[in-house]
Amino acid sequence: MNKKIIEIEDLVKRYPMGEAEFTALKRINLTFEKGEFAGFVGPSGSGKTTILNIIGSLDTPTEGRVSVEGEDVSHLSEKASARLRKEHIGFIFQSFNLLPVYTVFENVELSLLLLKQSAAARKKAVTQALEWVGLQDMARKKPPQLSGGESQRVAIARAIVKRPNIVLADEPTANLDAENAHIIMRTMQRLNEELKTTFIFATHDEKVMQYLKRKIHLLDGYVDKDEILESNTVES
Repeated sequence: MNKKIIEIEDLVKRYPMGEAEFTALKRINLTFEKGEFAGFVGPSGSGKTTILNIIGSLDTPTEGRVSVEGEDVSHLSEKASARLRKEHIGFIFQSFNLLPVYTVFENVELSLLLLKQSAAARKKAVTQALEWVGLQDMARKKPPQLSGGESQRVAIARAIVKRPNIVLADEPTANLDAENAHIIMRTMQRLNEELKTTFIFATHDEKVMQYLKRKIHLLDGYVDKDEILESNTVES
């Protein structure tokens, strides 16, 4: 049996709206095992990004419990939350979030600087991460010189360079054309298979959904359906 890497119990998330409240998540119960390639799918406003942010310790539950790598994120201090993200979680966003004044190499290296690795260890890890995403020849370029697809591959390299146990990807193909979206998804699929990293997406993009091996359908803050797709592999 695979290790349970994320456990969600009776998760509720409410936000104040004036004198009222908006309930974004309503009694969610889920677990994720190591090495899953899963996604929260559903329309805008269904709670996809909210639950991803709570798993990533960027937000906290109103009620319930979310355990990530054995740590209850609802009771972590800011320092402990930052350590969890730094050591165990990689993030990929739709807007790339690359620093334009730094090179591709330096953008990918940033998360390793936080881990206080030696220069030699950082160089080896960054070089390997850029090879994983096919950008080893662009290490000295800067983000303004890259296409959207290349920028997102840099973002993937940055997320995976520290070999985290979990990568959270929020609409990672939203700013890409169809060809680049498939390249990005195949890259992440391969990294999932080779490194056994757990990938969890928030998406309403059909191109992403084609690759998922588990779809968790959210509707109005509820889990409407939890669908396992064992053979969901898209051909190149």
